[in-house]
Amino acid sequence: MDVGVVFRPQQPPEELQAVVRAVDEAGVPELWLWEDCFLEGGLSTATAALAWTERVRVGIGLLPVPLRNPALVAMEIATIARLFPGRFVPAVGHGVLDWMGQVGARVASPMTLLREHTVAVRDLLDGARVEVEGRYVKLDGVALDWPPAERPPLLVGARGDKTVRLAGEVADGVLLDGVDDADAVRRGRRLVDEGRQASGRPGRALLTLYTEVDAGQPAAALNAEVRNRVAAFHEAGADTVVLQSTGDRPDPRPLVEALVSAGSLS
Repeated sequence: MDVGVVFRPQQPPEELQAVVRAVDEAGVPELWLWEDCFLEGGLSTATAALAWTERVRVGIGLLPVPLRNPALVAMEIATIARLFPGRFVPAVGHGVLDWMGQVGARVASPMTLLREHTVAVRDLLDGARVEVEGRYVKLDGVALDWPPAERPPLLVGARGDKTVRLAGEVADGVLLDGVDDADAVRRGRRLVDEGRQASGRPGRALLTLYTEVDAGQPAAALNAEVRNRVAAFHEAGADTVVLQSTGDRPDPRPLVEALVSAGSLS
């Protein structure tokens, strides 16, 4: 059972290094990054964050699949995973559909694209030579020259039930966003497990979640909220609980301090 915090892209990228250092020094296991239009690139910030620490795992929640060819996504993930073994956790997803339309990348069937894209990326990272002629993904004998020695866990970011199930079916787990109660965690756990069971693939699906916490409240109240949420969400089936500050107070360092004070790192 792990915890982490989010570096929201409402903070300028030049503040990332100080946040990475705070997370590292506090002993927080994970730091997560966004990739939203038109803020900060997830792959570039993840690489920088990983280079500034030798311990912290760094996740991207999430890479919008309409923006990139799956071969390019697999190349980038493989490179980062080889440079920083065991410390990179990528997630892919639909992206905000209005933004995808704004950049001319919106598709008629986002679920079909997400399925085809995720499977292709997963198989490429596993070292396979991929032949696929899908509705959106078309790869003609593509294979990576430098696949990772061990594929990093590939998550699918999801909110709707169908996408959560898909995460269990085609990926290694799900990244849930905007979770504020344990019932949502239990529902997500049930759905992602259904997807994994339907796929026939071995192993237990991972469940990581973002939960928003107001870091501006008094320290005692903040510590209590952090302690209670982390405990409740883990009990409900989450593997990793990631605290996210609010948009008007994006700095996650108060949440790092709260995790330490609440005793949630043990």
